[in-house]
Amino acid sequence: MIGIESIKVALRSLAGNKLRTALTMLGVIIGVGAVIAMLAIGQGASSRISASISAMGTNLLTVLPGNPRIRGGFGGGGQPITTLVIEDSDAIKRNLRTTVGNVAPAARGAVTLKMGGKNTQTSLIGTVPEYQRVNNAGVRAGRFIRDSDVRGRLKVAVVGPTVVENLLGSARENPVGRTVGINRVEFKIVGVLRSKGSGAFGQDQDDVIVVPVSTALRRVFSRTHLSNIFVESSSPSKMELASEQITALLRRRHHLQPPFPDNDDFTVRSQSALQETFQSVSGTMTALLGGVAVVSLIVGGIGIMNIMIVSVTERTREIGIRKAVGATENDNPGAVPDRVAGRFHPRRRDRNSDGLSGVKGDQQRARLAGARAAPRGAAFICGLRRHRNILRHLSGAKGSQAASD
Repeated sequence: MIGIESIKVALRSLAGNKLRTALTMLGVIIGVGAVIAMLAIGQGASSRISASISAMGTNLLTVLPGNPRIRGGFGGGGQPITTLVIEDSDAIKRNLRTTVGNVAPAARGAVTLKMGGKNTQTSLIGTVPEYQRVNNAGVRAGRFIRDSDVRGRLKVAVVGPTVVENLLGSARENPVGRTVGINRVEFKIVGVLRSKGSGAFGQDQDDVIVVPVSTALRRVFSRTHLSNIFVESSSPSKMELASEQITALLRRRHHLQPPFPDNDDFTVRSQSALQETFQSVSGTMTALLGGVAVVSLIVGGIGIMNIMIVSVTERTREIGIRKAVGATENDNPGAVPDRVAGRFHPRRRDRNSDGLSGVKGDQQRARLAGARAAPRGAAFICGLRRHRNILRHLSGAKGSQAASD
């Protein structure tokens, strides 16, 4: 019963202080909500990055020109890195059949497209048919490039949905069979790529146009070096072995001398290593966001503690009155107001457990409790009189002092 009465008193207190209750609830909601939101943002970003990397293939190796250990090793000095050529890709495919599945060389660059009266900037990828399997590049309409297109250096292209939207106004249009100008060279569109959305680095993977690598190197870029080589290992368990074999093969082909890997003019990266790196970074960001959320929760908690201190301070006077009229620690919180009401307001109409109601019931209960309550009631009244006399004495002393002044 004491617990039920305490809950009732607490609910009445909350209902009587609506603004204070609302502010306390707001502090709790903001603090907890901030923690949940920050952690959800961090974990969501981590999951999205992991999914984007996994979509590119879990057994994919990427061979890049340059060495990050050398200043400007990835083209940071402004000069293009020309250490990878199409012959390197052919050598990997020809000599590493047991550990390597598909090999797709790629030549990348920015180009200007023109169709009718519309122009747009996009990224061009010159590659081979294996690129479709290595990078999960599906075709929505038409076909992908073929080996005959690469051997004949044909001017055919496969465009992404974003390119179609920029040129024709809608990504649902079918441009297969139409002609598009790439850096003033006319190409025939033979296919449309399936939408892939944003990549792990936030780039639009649909804003791309794919042509045969031989055509891109000779007719578009007028160069001989590649941007990178995609290598798919025969199985995830052979990725490390394939990486070592590719490294050894390219060192022999490029006539490199030790010490290694400082003198390497290329870099081999795996998707698993890239995924671990991103997960580490995202874990750090999640911890940082969690720290910010904890600070918000602490600030909200401090505000709640201040409100609680004010509530306890305000009840100090109420507790003193309860003790003055005879309340003890074992009394129900709602019993003391009833006792006070029964003592000082005998005309209150109610019905108690004894079956007595009305004015007569109040008077009879007052007579029954009079003998027990008289000593404490008398002490309480005496205390009030003593405080009144002290106040009168102080007011009289102040009045006489003012008169003398």
